[in-house]
Amino acid sequence: MRAAEQALIEFEIAVETFRVEVENFSRLHHQRLGPMYSRLDELDALIAEAVAARTGDPEDQRRAREARGLVQPMPGVEELFHGWIDSEGLSPEASAMLTEQPVQPPPRVRPSEEARRIYRDLARKAHPDLAEEEAERERRGEFIVRVNAAYAAGDEVALRKLAEEWEAGPPPPERRASRSEELYARLEWLAERKEMLAAVASELESSAIGAMIKMAPEDPDRLLDEIAEQLIAQVSEKEARLAELAQ
Repeated sequence: MRAAEQALIEFEIAVETFRVEVENFSRLHHQRLGPMYSRLDELDALIAEAVAARTGDPEDQRRAREARGLVQPMPGVEELFHGWIDSEGLSPEASAMLTEQPVQPPPRVRPSEEARRIYRDLARKAHPDLAEEEAERERRGEFIVRVNAAYAAGDEVALRKLAEEWEAGPPPPERRASRSEELYARLEWLAERKEMLAAVASELESSAIGAMIKMAPEDPDRLLDEIAEQLIAQVSEKEARLAELAQ
């Protein structure tokens, strides 16, 4: 039973670690490249409008309306990005990249190796699945929520404090012998939990961001740089096309 519980916890640690990687990389991807995708949509709309104005064709006008509809601003978009986007809808970094100015990378939110070590150690010691009594399970559950939040933020200091808090807390209650029926029920629950985690892991790995991380697991930032270069080239091409239509 203990071996099965520990195996499940190790699997859950791996899934949670990858989930944090996906969320952090998704945030970084949106910060760095999202505004550039928006710029491409805006250029597509401007080009379609220029073509429609030149030809007067109803079909071109329809295409222009559709293209413009894709770049309508969302309500409160500035609030969503806490002022990170400027009045033209571009982030400082995206503006710098498009104007070939020095780029200031967005804040990097990725747990350090030490933060990973502390997180794994805490998860192995304090995981709710190790508790048999409901009160102890709830205490551990509340504690692990705080651990997960600190890990997701890459806050090594907070993780160290949580580790100290756990060590200073009450010792775990002794395991009591379980009847065979209880053992079977516990194993069945562990199997269901593992199946659920496997589904979560599969969903993360099959997502667009998960697939990108798997392409460059050691240096995903390099992949972002490559995509950014491609987007800059596309922006330049569309701007050149718009300039031709304006002549």
